Amino acid sequence: MQVNDDLKWMRQALDEARSALFLASPNPRVGCVIVGVDGVLAGRGFTQRAGGPHAEVMALRDAARRGCSVAGATAYVTLEPCSHQGRTGPCCEALTRAGVVRVVASIADPNPLVGGQGLARLRAAGVRVDVGPCATDSRELNLGFFSRMVRKTPWVRMKIAASLDGATALANGDSQWITSPAARKDGHAWRARACAVLTGIGTVLADDPRLDVRAVETDRQPHLVVVDSALQTPLDASLFIAGRTLYIYAGVENNEKKRVLEERGATVVVVPDRHGKVDLVAMMRDLARREINELHVEAGSKLNGSLLRDGLVDELLVYLAPKLIGEGLGMAQMAPLADLSQAYELDFNSVDRVGEDLRILARLLGRDCF
Repeated sequence: MQVNDDLKWMRQALDEARSALFLASPNPRVGCVIVGVDGVLAGRGFTQRAGGPHAEVMALRDAARRGCSVAGATAYVTLEPCSHQGRTGPCCEALTRAGVVRVVASIADPNPLVGGQGLARLRAAGVRVDVGPCATDSRELNLGFFSRMVRKTPWVRMKIAASLDGATALANGDSQWITSPAARKDGHAWRARACAVLTGIGTVLADDPRLDVRAVETDRQPHLVVVDSALQTPLDASLFIAGRTLYIYAGVENNEKKRVLEERGATVVVVPDRHGKVDLVAMMRDLARREINELHVEAGSKLNGSLLRDGLVDELLVYLAPKLIGEGLGMAQMAPLADLSQAYELDFNSVDRVGEDLRILARLLGRDCF
């Protein structure tokens, strides 16, 4: 019976965690529900914006607001309660002080600043600790956070909108609009959950995109990342939106252009490879140091191909329209393969209809095994 109750309450905690999808970055999306000794929900909460209260504190506050005692209660948390003093205090101590006697966590925190210490401190305080219910769901919700902590790189999701025969634009470059309004709105929701949106200078020069979130409500806009080897980003580009963080990665030193771009509010990072282009691997590591968990790619076929070639893509988010375009621009520019065994193998995570279109989430094999 307790196992069933644990699953029931942890699923409610996961529902709370999903409420932090567009909000918590760069912190993990965490939910917490507290169940009193009478078996009734006492409080619930989810992690707020960075620097704000974590899920456990929000649930304790909710219980206080409801007038519910948490003495002797059980807390269900989708990630190990933190044990360190960051922008907020340790959640393990907050639970202990409140009189919680049992904590059920989905999964241990991969952050080396926590890494089991929160669970150990709870046990040392006499709190019963159980770990495991809904671990896969919790980890899936925070793949970007796990990737950054374990691999030291973001989780990279490449978004592509194409016709059924795989064209992302006509041969003349016209691509507005291949997919339906419903698919475009759904794409904005995926932008909103990302820490940053990445594009290439080719897209900036051709389309002058804003790459912000407009079609869904969100309390935060993702950062912007531009791969711009020769620092060609125009000073009047629409990417320069007040209040948004813009990183421009270059492959050559150009102190004058760097100065004027930074005066416009950008952060310019020079990470050259041996060809004078941007070292994409070094860029990913630098983005992780800048607390980017999920990186959402909306770029052209050339940059898409380079990211795939360097093994930097974790999954593809593909919208397929019920249209045949014929010869046009492809999804990713790649060198011809000599053998089918060299193909990039993927696993269909999900296939759903969105408006008139199909949405396919396909993961590179083995990319979630870190």
